[in-house]
Amino acid sequence: MGDRTQNAEIAFFGGSFTAIDRGYMISLLESVQPFIDKFCGIRLSTRPDYIDDDILVLLKKYNVTTIELGAQSMADEVLTFNQRGHSSDDVRKASELIKSYGFNLGLQMMTGLYKSDFDKDRYTANEFVKLRPDCVRIYPTVVMKNTELEKLYKSKVYIPYTLDESVELCSELMTLFYDNSIDVIRVGLHYSDSLKSGDVAGNYHPAFKELCENRIFLNNFLKQTEGLDSKDVIVTVNPSSVSKFTGQNRKNLIELENSGYRVKIEKDRSIPKYGLKVKDNR
Repeated sequence: MGDRTQNAEIAFFGGSFTAIDRGYMISLLESVQPFIDKFCGIRLSTRPDYIDDDILVLLKKYNVTTIELGAQSMADEVLTFNQRGHSSDDVRKASELIKSYGFNLGLQMMTGLYKSDFDKDRYTANEFVKLRPDCVRIYPTVVMKNTELEKLYKSKVYIPYTLDESVELCSELMTLFYDNSIDVIRVGLHYSDSLKSGDVAGNYHPAFKELCENRIFLNNFLKQTEGLDSKDVIVTVNPSSVSKFTGQNRKNLIELENSGYRVKIEKDRSIPKYGLKVKDNR
């Protein structure tokens, strides 16, 4: 493994780690102890209603450093209708308890769940900010074949967000977390052939985060140009963000050019990750 693992973590994902059989959970934790010094920590995900003092003492003993909670929503109506089996208060209590034991806290949310809407999703994000997690993940809901959600979708009881609606909302939520110094470590689902082929509503995209970042820059540009008389402008961005500003397949630039803008791009390493400056080029 060598030096490549020094900034990597051992991770237990794909289920509710603290909800599995206790003996099996301990055996998994014990199996990685011989390698713990080669990694920067152990990260796991679990349900908020499977966190208590006993489990946190145990996880601390086995050198766990980060606990992510599958909160999904902070609107109790949404949690109930999606049969999550926990409440928003469970998320709040578990989050505070995790932080009190010195673990890093991660929170995961899903946008566009059954019975949710933009306002409820914004509420969830704002409640996350109040809990001050170290990181968040944002997963837009994807309707998969042979699920209860597919039945609701086909009966028109559930209307999922379009891809464009998800991009607009999630770009807004990313900005909110970024402005509050909360690291967004994942936006969108990991690609898999089964996910792509099983998407019933057609709102999955393998480069979803990139689309959201493109939208952040486009919205920021349009906001800054509201008071300008000229459409001949210079845009300054961080060198690492040039492709995010121009957009996937130059979509942002094409849209701006079609709106009459003539854009010259300059680079400045002092500009923040999602920042840009616009000035008149006349």
